Amino acid sequence: MEGKLVRIRAYEKSDLDAVMAWVNDEEVIRNLAAPMLFPLSRLAEENFVEANARGSGPEHTWAIETLAGDYLGGIGLMTVDWINRSAQVGIVIGSKLHWGKGFGTDAMRVVLRFAFDKMNLHRVWLNVYDFNVRGIKSYEKCGFRREGVQREYRYLDGRYHDSLLMAILEAEYREAVKNW
Repeated sequence: MEGKLVRIRAYEKSDLDAVMAWVNDEEVIRNLAAPMLFPLSRLAEENFVEANARGSGPEHTWAIETLAGDYLGGIGLMTVDWINRSAQVGIVIGSKLHWGKGFGTDAMRVVLRFAFDKMNLHRVWLNVYDFNVRGIKSYEKCGFRREGVQREYRYLDGRYHDSLLMAILEAEYREAVKNW
């Protein structure tokens, strides 16, 4: 699945070294919805990559790479609810050299296209911490809207932070895609 800047593809065993380069980097993982409290071992990440490469993981998770083939991070649809046609989306650009250059926005747009056009979903949602300003701007560019706040949800750097619930509905996606 390709966008203007990125390709979304299945994980391969060869991605493991690139994943290990950022998976324990506190600056990268601080924005994850489920931040890792303890360092992850190579074996744990190898199991994750292999499960996703086999397609046997509990979620639909893919690697993000540049069109030139450089690994950037991962994106996935989790908590897929086929009855209500909704799913949670999560994304991480692990390569800090590629932050702020539109790769995450492009990857999200590719996955939204897949979610709404191929999976026939009606709603895609995510949680983002209030301090992740870059992420919030990216999601808004994709058409996500704020729906709610989980107040003082995460303790970090000596204080509590809110978690914002954001979502995009199929009709909003159809409207947003006209401007991409």
